[in-house]
Amino acid sequence: MGCAGVPLLLVLLVGVLSWIPGSEGGQEPPVQWKSDCHFFNGTQQVRFLFRYFYDRQEFVCFDSDVGKFVAVTPLGQLSADYWNSRQDYLQDKRAEVDRFCRHNYEVAKTGLVVGRRAKPTVTISPTKTDPGSPNTILLCTATGFYPLEIDVQWLKNGRPEKEGVAFGEELQSGDWTYQLQVLLETHPQRGDVYACEVGH
Repeated sequence: MGCAGVPLLLVLLVGVLSWIPGSEGGQEPPVQWKSDCHFFNGTQQVRFLFRYFYDRQEFVCFDSDVGKFVAVTPLGQLSADYWNSRQDYLQDKRAEVDRFCRHNYEVAKTGLVVGRRAKPTVTISPTKTDPGSPNTILLCTATGFYPLEIDVQWLKNGRPEKEGVAFGEELQSGDWTYQLQVLLETHPQRGDVYACEVGH
């Protein structure tokens, strides 16, 4: 059983180490570690992963579903064997499900991280890329929304417009919200009404 897998709700801690069992001294790249907490149905089922990376590749991790360290690559087998032989260290890692994950989940709930929702702000702007072209480009921008799931569509005279529509990539805004742009290239006629419909 590997250490990758299920969608991640919170990555709570990242750090850098300078030593792993079996490594020699010298100018080796540092070992990095990351603690992941995966939550299913609130905190009824919690999976804790304590993952080690060497030269940006995961090589060993503790998986609470297995209850011990698991080698991800052959390089990780020596480390997994060493840490699995230390019962005190294993007990400490097994306790992280409650001490680290469940505790921080409750803290995140009070800080409005878990279950948080933010409505999008929607703007429409027309642009013209080629002055000689009869086409107009309309840009619908939805910003400041959370969670990520959103439905954006262009309407022409009240009907969904499918041709000439291009979706941008959902981008993180850096403040726990997202933004999305949806472009419509069209040849408007007198009396046409365009709308951007957003469902969130």
